Amino acid sequence: MNAVQLQQAVKVYAESIGIDKIGFTTAAPFRELKNRLKRQQELGYQSGFEEKDLEKRTEPALLLDQAESIIAIAVAYPSKMTNSPKGKKGERRGIFCRASWGTDYHTVLREKLRLLEAFIVQYVPDAKLRSMVDTGELSDRAVAERAGIGWSAKNCSIITPEFGSYVYLGEMITNIPFSPDVPMEDECGDCRLCLDVCPTGALIQGGQLNAQRCIAFLTQSKTPIPEEFRMEFGNRLYGCDTCQTVCPKNKGKQNLHQQAFQPEPELAKPLLQPMLKLSNREFKETYGHVSGSWRGKNPIQRNAIIALAHFKEVSAVPELIDMLEQDPRPMIRGTIAWALSQIGAEEGLLAIQEAMEKEQDAHVLAELQNALDNWKEQF
Repeated sequence: MNAVQLQQAVKVYAESIGIDKIGFTTAAPFRELKNRLKRQQELGYQSGFEEKDLEKRTEPALLLDQAESIIAIAVAYPSKMTNSPKGKKGERRGIFCRASWGTDYHTVLREKLRLLEAFIVQYVPDAKLRSMVDTGELSDRAVAERAGIGWSAKNCSIITPEFGSYVYLGEMITNIPFSPDVPMEDECGDCRLCLDVCPTGALIQGGQLNAQRCIAFLTQSKTPIPEEFRMEFGNRLYGCDTCQTVCPKNKGKQNLHQQAFQPEPELAKPLLQPMLKLSNREFKETYGHVSGSWRGKNPIQRNAIIALAHFKEVSAVPELIDMLEQDPRPMIRGTIAWALSQIGAEEGLLAIQEAMEKEQDAHVLAELQNALDNWKEQF
């Protein structure tokens, strides 16, 4: 089997194992990307989750000896939840973004790439292959763009004609000289809806994101959320879909065909108050199989507190007061102080005043004082 025949066979096999799109590109350096990444570093716009070595991020040859080609894959995920549970007063719900519905996509895509590797090795036993999903050194988006999976959009997603931007990406570096596909033309045009509706102004311009202002990043951080962003969270527990849901290219793209990513409604839109005191074990048992669990329970519980403040959920006040008095985590106590000042129940004010007498942590004391100041301004 020659390279042309193998490439066609790989495409057919990829479809048979549930890969929705596959493309091929060279292993040449990503020189333009390197310049953009340097600029992001200089501006302080990176999230901190990225590979820090720009050479590794842009030079595939550093990651695989004799690298010739890169295979890019895309697997679609659903944009719509059937039987979505509704929150109500006393039973408020949060939401995990669509990319955290169903089974963790890292697990699913890595298995598909493993199967693809095994298929290739059948025909090229000495093939050199290296696969990665999301956490690898390469930029998934840059690879997918160059391999013709879709175009790199103003909302910093890859948009495909078939599935919109609701796709997970992965890639495989190979030493096989596959024929490269042609990149797609950018179809965003003059549209700037995603930039205009971003809650925190994180999209600086088309294709440039300040991750330090992005709600999707902030929901994953393990440090206190700056106050200017808290009310912008709404009821988000993990991630943010706003720049995708407003995109005209996503209209009608429901992508319900991948069973692994079908959401479990009670996990995708969970009740907030039961989340507040989950133990590490309970959290892992309940949410450990979804991608939104990767940072552990602390950020999710902090975000649940912010969501309860967003709803001004008075029924949560007794539990929040108990946590303010008992919880060992300064970030949680500090967030509760702010939340109580937003909800506005009188017992919350008394709890904040009492906590001021006992609190030892400087960060929490500052939050408590700020909460008192907010209270005076609002009530």
